[in-house]
Amino acid sequence: MNRVVVTGLGVCAAPGKSAAEFAASIKSGRSAIGPITIIPSEGLITKIGAQVLDFDPAAHFAENKLALYDRCTQFALVAAREAIAQSGLQFRDGLGARTAAIIGSGVGGQSTLDDNYLRVYGQGAKRLHPFTIPKLMINAPCSHITMEHGITGPSFVVASACSSANHAIGVAFQMVRAGMAEAAVTGGTEAVFTFGTIKGWEALRVMAPDTCRPFSAGRKGMVLGEGAAVLVLETRERALARGAAILAEIIGFGATSDAGDIVLPAAEGAAGAMSACLKDAGIAPDSVDYINAHGTGTTANDVTETKAIHMVFGERAKSLAISSTKSLHGHTLGAAGAIEAAATIIAMRGGFIPPTANFLAPDPQCDLDYVPNEARSRQIGVALSNSFAFGGHNASIAIRRGE
Repeated sequence: MNRVVVTGLGVCAAPGKSAAEFAASIKSGRSAIGPITIIPSEGLITKIGAQVLDFDPAAHFAENKLALYDRCTQFALVAAREAIAQSGLQFRDGLGARTAAIIGSGVGGQSTLDDNYLRVYGQGAKRLHPFTIPKLMINAPCSHITMEHGITGPSFVVASACSSANHAIGVAFQMVRAGMAEAAVTGGTEAVFTFGTIKGWEALRVMAPDTCRPFSAGRKGMVLGEGAAVLVLETRERALARGAAILAEIIGFGATSDAGDIVLPAAEGAAGAMSACLKDAGIAPDSVDYINAHGTGTTANDVTETKAIHMVFGERAKSLAISSTKSLHGHTLGAAGAIEAAATIIAMRGGFIPPTANFLAPDPQCDLDYVPNEARSRQIGVALSNSFAFGGHNASIAIRRGE
């Protein structure tokens, strides 16, 4: 089995439109949640979100390409360019055929879908743009990454709601570890700020009216976010041979299904994913220094995840540093696992624990150390990053500091 390392990292999300901007925001604890401005909010109950502000597609793409690129594809391409450039890999010299591209997305091209529904049902349009389907399809971001960079190995999208990106990273890790691919471009992307999408989320009654306060007393629900993060994975042997900088090492992946309720989480399923991840990594619970929690800010999720951590880590749970970076970048649904993996790797390299922002006071049912409000200086040797999705899809990845 190959050891699998991260040699490239790209981010385009609300806290920053590059990995460097994102890192500075995460460390500062500045939440990117604010008023929704990129679409009209009249008629919406939900007025807040974590948007990628001042994102100019024309600064990144030729005009003739934009007819093919939904907003979620645009984010993915920007993040992938940054990650691949940092890795130093070139795929058109033969490596492309031995490279996988696996991207997670929960819902795909929502802007395209919403715009065209408005045209058909609201404005009575008789015809739509001929690229409507290629633009909105959920695999479009992954396909465009392969075409732009000449990646001709296995490529596909993973869609498992809020666990999509973690599943994508996990599968890419397994493929490189097993020798099915020498390298992989993987991560997640999402762009959900459309009128129809937000109305759908409002109907679930899980949206916070003020901000995202994971694990805190007084929390009122989740806050949507958008963006993308992409990692370049390759074998450690290849990275060392070419003198590449190793940002981190992926050492384990675990996944389970609750097989219970379509929306309510189960502690046993979450605990099972973390336990499977530790087993896959060949490490004991005591080896883990930090958990980037799923931590949505909803009452059910935060209590359930806390119980699951107790189940897996026992007495060790009390001394673990845990935080939810969704308090900083919002819940980016299918992109969440990738953006949170990026935050974890950045924290490892920077020697700090990202904070759980907007924390008011402890909740008696959430009785662990959630690193409230301010980043904490600490070296992270091993971390878990959790994603638990509607539908009962649970995924956890284990990351070790790069050597």
